[in-house]
This record gives sequence, structure tokens and C-alpha cells, in this order.
Amino acid sequence: MAGEKVTLSGAKETLLVTLSAKAGESRLHDSLLKDRFAAEAMARIDYDFSRLGVDRDMMIGVALRAHVIDGWTRDFIARNPEATVLNLGCGLDSRIFRVAPPPGILWFDVDYPDVVALRQRLYPPRQNCRLLGSSVTEPGWLEAVPGDRSTFVIAEGLLPYLEPQDVLRLLDRLIAHVPGGELAFDAYSALGLALIAWQPSIRATGATLHWSLDDPSELTADLPRLELVEELTGYGSDGYDPRQIARMSLPARMAVELFGWIPALSRIGRLLRFRF
Repeated sequence: MAGEKVTLSGAKETLLVTLSAKAGESRLHDSLLKDRFAAEAMARIDYDFSRLGVDRDMMIGVALRAHVIDGWTRDFIARNPEATVLNLGCGLDSRIFRVAPPPGILWFDVDYPDVVALRQRLYPPRQNCRLLGSSVTEPGWLEAVPGDRSTFVIAEGLLPYLEPQDVLRLLDRLIAHVPGGELAFDAYSALGLALIAWQPSIRATGATLHWSLDDPSELTADLPRLELVEELTGYGSDGYDPRQIARMSLPARMAVELFGWIPALSRIGRLLRFRF
């Protein structure tokens, strides 16, 4: 059977970076993510993944980020068994299969129409999961989401690619639409954003990054309903399993150690969870 031909560019093409990392990590004998859906999807795509330069260290780092957000998602679902989950800019992320939410959860995967069409060809349908084909910055898609349920919003690998004003508009609309919930995403300082822009995988896609966050208080000042619940800064911080860091190469482990000693470097990247 011929593979799925993929012709994406810019920010859209970065979904292949994360897919490659999650799929690659899931094929390792000591995999944390064990994401067979990602591995099977990658195998069905007709694309030269080697041009992205995804190495073992990146595989482990991306898998570790996804694993933490998966855990936050499961925790929210356990506390709110009749909730909504919004997976924004979902790309080819197979989180719904990893988390396996119970029947009471309504799950929405949101991304551009052509990305959603690709998902439909690669992944099986899932009960209580609806795919919404739209840019997340367009307001119309939110009308399909119930406004009377606690909601867990995931924006993994998304917000840095949006313009700053679009980030604030999006989050403001989400907060106003539902009675309450939590928000989880990765964010980078201005220095972190500049460093990511030089990564071979990002340069290969031609994607540009726009939104940075030097301190979570900047976001809560703009959106006072947000309350910071958890912040993980750098792979060496509390909340990350040191056994996963030990799987990385020696240079990567040394970099993690060094970044942990220098505040400006330890905070170049964050995983953040807010309550609203």
C-alpha cells in the first residue's frame, strides 16, 4: 500500500518533528511513551523524516514532555469524570489513545482542516472524540465545544508559533467559554525561543516562532483568572524522572546539569499548568 503523501511546510510541518520523536522513542527498548499509534502512523507516511535531524536525545525530551502532560490530563480526568478535553494544535499527536479517557469525557482534537484530514486517514475513530478542522485562532470552532463542563485545555507545541496577541485572544476566549478548568502548555523565554529557532529540525521546516514567556506572572497579569498550579523548568527540575534524563547521551546530560546551575538557562523552557 502506498504511503500517505505529506506536503506540509512551516509551522504545520513541525507536527512531523514531534511525530518522529514520539514514534522513534516508542521504538526504543526502554521506551517511556510506548506510543504504538505514533510509530504506526509514521510508518504509513511518505516523507523523508531524516531531513528533520531528530536524534535520540530529542526523542527522549519530546517523549518526556508528552508523558508529563499525559499525566496532568489523567489527573484532571480522575477529578472531573464528566469533563471536556481540548487538544489544541493536535497535529498527529495520539494522546487520546495513550490516555484512553472513560466514556464520560468529551474530547476535541483541533487543528487545520488538512491536518485533521490526515489524522482521519492515519488514526481510527475514537468514541466521544470529535475532530475540529480549523485554525485555533479562528473563533468559530469554539461554538462546537460545550460551555457548561469543566475543561482541560492542552496546547503542546503550539503557542510559541502564534503571534502574542493571538495567544492572549485564544486563551481569553477559552477561559470565558467554560465555567472553569485547567490549561497545560509548554512555553519558552525569549532566549529559549531564539535557541529553538536554530534547531536543525525547526530550520528544516522553515517555521517561525513568535510568542515567548519569560515569567508565568506575565500571563497572569494579562489574564487574571489564570492561577499557576505547577511549573517545571528544565529537565533537571522536580517533577521530571531522573531515570529518563539518564537515558540521554553524555553531552545532553552535561547540558542538563549545566542549565540547572544557571537561572537564565534553567528557565529557557517550561511546562506550565494553570487553573481558571
